[in-house]
Amino acid sequence: MIEILSPVEVDRGRVTGGIVGGILATLRERCAVGVNLLEVDRWTRELIEAAGATSCYVDYEASFGKGPFGHYICTAVNDAVLHGKPFDYALADGDLLTLDLAVLKDGVAADAAISFVVGPTQSAESLALIDATERALAAGIATAGPEARIGDISAAIGAVLSAAGYPINTEFGGHGIGSTMHQDPHVSNTGRAGRGYKLRPGLLLALEPWVMADTDKLVTDEDGWTLRSATGCLTAHTEHTIAITDDGAEILTVPR
Repeated sequence: MIEILSPVEVDRGRVTGGIVGGILATLRERCAVGVNLLEVDRWTRELIEAAGATSCYVDYEASFGKGPFGHYICTAVNDAVLHGKPFDYALADGDLLTLDLAVLKDGVAADAAISFVVGPTQSAESLALIDATERALAAGIATAGPEARIGDISAAIGAVLSAAGYPINTEFGGHGIGSTMHQDPHVSNTGRAGRGYKLRPGLLLALEPWVMADTDKLVTDEDGWTLRSATGCLTAHTEHTIAITDDGAEILTVPR
């Protein structure tokens, strides 16, 4: 199902997006060396509840996961890249951490992810991965707008990631979002311009470039959710929810 939201619903999406952006900014400040991923999950629950929102993850079940997710945020470290299930692990200096968060408030969901390095040791490889996903996301957003097509966004994202030298996995990518977290259309992280669904004002999309340093193959942890690079290489993932407007696209998942 592809939802087109009313102006009132898009306004609600701005509120939800602000909550997501604000929580991620707070967590980034708190994620220091020695912080446990289960503590990050607890903080997330507290921040969501304080905002009067609900988690899109804790009861979430999907064909690619094993049972309900059972946590409030995805925490992916180093070679983990998607659906990272929080576990008893203390962050170490130099860890490349991805936080992925989706919440629902007043009937509209928003979804975003950030990747950053924990502690003072900032490796060039980690920073390059993060930079590539951030630039790819910016390129995809710049391409989005009324009359553009999904393939235009995919092609813009893929061009940046490919130019940076990273393989691109097409199993998981961006998606429509609205009254539920995951909706059509699927937004691959590479594709052909001029193809696919034509964008319309009121459409919300969660765009999420992610890469692995030397492979496009994923493996799944025994927890049934956490996806890692098949070679153990570093990974990064950046995501924003955007609203298609009359003259372009607006990023919703920024602190407000």
